Amino acid sequence: MKKSYFFVIMLLLSTTVAQAQGDMESYISKLMEKMTLREKIGQLNLLPGADITTGNAQNNPLAQQIAKGDLGGVFNVKGVDKIKALQKVAVTQSRLHIPLIVGMDVIHGYETVFPIPLALASTWDLDLISRTAQVAAKEATADGICWTFSPMVDICVNPRWGRIAEGAGEDPYLGARVAEAMVKGYQGTYSKYNMMACVKHYGLYGASEAGREYNTVDMSRLRMYNQYFPPYKAAAEAGAGSYMSSFNVVDGIPATANKWLLTDVLRQQWGFNGFVVTDYNSIAEMRAHGVGDDETNAVKALTAGTDMDMTSQVMLNNLEKAVSDGRVSKADINTACRRVLEAKWKLGLFKDPYKYCDAKRRAHDILTPENLSVARQAAAESFVLLKNEGNLLPLSKSATIALIGPLADTRNEITGPWSVAQVPDKYATLKESMELALKGKGHVIYAQGSHIYDDPAMKKFNPGLAGKFANGDSKQLLNEALEAARQADVVVAALGETAGMSGEAGSRANLELPDAEAKLLRALVATGKPVVLLNFSGRPTLLNWESEHVNAIMNVWFGGTETGDAICDVLFGDRQPEGKLTVSVPRSVGQLPLYYNHLNTGRPVEDGDNTLHPYSTSYLDVPNSPLYPFGYGLHYTTFEYSPVELSAKSMTADGSVTASVDVTNTGKRDGYETVQLYIRDRIASISRPVKELKGFSRVFIKKGEKAHVEFTISRKELSFYNSDLKEVVEPGEFDIMIGANSMDVKKAVLNVTE
Repeated sequence: MKKSYFFVIMLLLSTTVAQAQGDMESYISKLMEKMTLREKIGQLNLLPGADITTGNAQNNPLAQQIAKGDLGGVFNVKGVDKIKALQKVAVTQSRLHIPLIVGMDVIHGYETVFPIPLALASTWDLDLISRTAQVAAKEATADGICWTFSPMVDICVNPRWGRIAEGAGEDPYLGARVAEAMVKGYQGTYSKYNMMACVKHYGLYGASEAGREYNTVDMSRLRMYNQYFPPYKAAAEAGAGSYMSSFNVVDGIPATANKWLLTDVLRQQWGFNGFVVTDYNSIAEMRAHGVGDDETNAVKALTAGTDMDMTSQVMLNNLEKAVSDGRVSKADINTACRRVLEAKWKLGLFKDPYKYCDAKRRAHDILTPENLSVARQAAAESFVLLKNEGNLLPLSKSATIALIGPLADTRNEITGPWSVAQVPDKYATLKESMELALKGKGHVIYAQGSHIYDDPAMKKFNPGLAGKFANGDSKQLLNEALEAARQADVVVAALGETAGMSGEAGSRANLELPDAEAKLLRALVATGKPVVLLNFSGRPTLLNWESEHVNAIMNVWFGGTETGDAICDVLFGDRQPEGKLTVSVPRSVGQLPLYYNHLNTGRPVEDGDNTLHPYSTSYLDVPNSPLYPFGYGLHYTTFEYSPVELSAKSMTADGSVTASVDVTNTGKRDGYETVQLYIRDRIASISRPVKELKGFSRVFIKKGEKAHVEFTISRKELSFYNSDLKEVVEPGEFDIMIGANSMDVKKAVLNVTE
């Protein structure tokens, strides 16, 4: 009876889905029959918004384009009233009343700002990551937004690239899981509290040469499929509604006009059925790549699989002529137009163009206590404790603390890049949070201590960046900091990058602390007082001197709205540090690109072997290994791992086994541990990585107790793309590794038969 009932329910659901699909196709077909060629091309045009009110709509150039039917969507307009005014023009003044799609760069939250995506990934908490996307969607849709240019799922192994801050790090498996969580969190069921995701930057954008923004990308397709494609593919399979093409070339062809990338792989191989939008002005920028003139590039982009042109208007200005010249067919334009209209249908805009324009929602859906609580939890879970000499942390709330550094009393800089909707005056600084946390108990002595940069060359090259926190004499600032340190029990140094030093156009050739901050930190250590470094950053930074001389180091990234309170939660032991690195922290920029899942060579040096081996892959002046490995992160307690147990020593390629360990909390505090599974294919038809993350489990273990953690190993954990780009499992021996990070693992051997 139960089985029959289940099948009836599934039949009804499939019938409902099919009916909805049929309704959409029928509605859009009838609408498109009424549309002129120009109106169809207009749906492919996306422009940034401008201030508009109901009273001046007639004279607004953007509104005039909307009324003519020359615009399918707008983006980066903040304010539900402005968006409603634009939407009103579309549905009352355009000939066919087609609603706009409204997008924004909601990258890590709206007015409630969450940690940057790299920090969110460091939580390894997929439910929490999805929850942050849900909250971001709820807030953005309360202000009129229905489409976000997120998640960014680019793999990056070179932290000189500033946009590493916007992704999940260096690993394809973790990146894929984060991509799924974000897409599902944003989109949900496309209720009024959900918005459409836009997966970017497709593809391979994170592999830009030398880590320079917008730079060339060149790699084998074998590497694409095995290392860089998995997160994009996972997002498609999770139902992402749209993708954004990237600025870079792929196989020498700009991604925006790469048919193999946009059609053969994305649509035909992965089954993506949404629409593709370009990145900002990228069709126009194809000329700089040496590809062609505007009409040629409009045709190339459209026929490759691009559906919407962001800002360049090259499609709007050239496709009609291209049709008359016989260079592109009306069918190609119809296909792209249909995809854009289908997105609007999925969002419910044809049924209710003002679905996301309820001004009453702002009061009860944005910056709520519930949203701020999620942000505080996410920030606290994202912090990665790198060093804790003598268990200096957590600090006592009755201590006298010298809080020193240019990032200790700022609101704008600690939320991070791409906080486009932030309202800093509503957030607390770290200084304010610490004073509140210690009120009636301890004491905070604050000093700015330094500028960011003192280097005259930096001031000349980048005066805007060098000018931040430039008020005050450097010597006087330092003296004030040293005096504060002398009066304190412990020094907490809030140093690192400012928000503008990472993110788009935030590439850096030098990843060390800026010179003024480094000078300050060395002087603080020289006082002999214990020093805690809070390292603010949007990427892995060089911490060689710091790791040797500073007592405790915690990477706090850019934690968003609740950074100050979350830092105090962890600093004073109300919460444990739980984050784990999703990137390898280098010893030198000369090691870059650096990543744990590298291939071996004919003369390999084992991971963790820091001795010099002549005529090998060793450097002469620095070990091969990272300073801190992928997956690394300390806690206020300790965990011990048992040997790995396999339910069977062998399996067929289509079978499965269970790998397990017991993890014991050997410390004095309860806490979470992220248990990580790595696999190595010892011998294959192509060279395979020395290890690959294939699973993880975040488990809570009370002090003195142990948890039994199991992983199922099946075909999907063992497969890879071979030289023919076919996904295969090849028989042979596999190392099954489980541990606390990518270097500290226990190992067993599994034999896989045909």
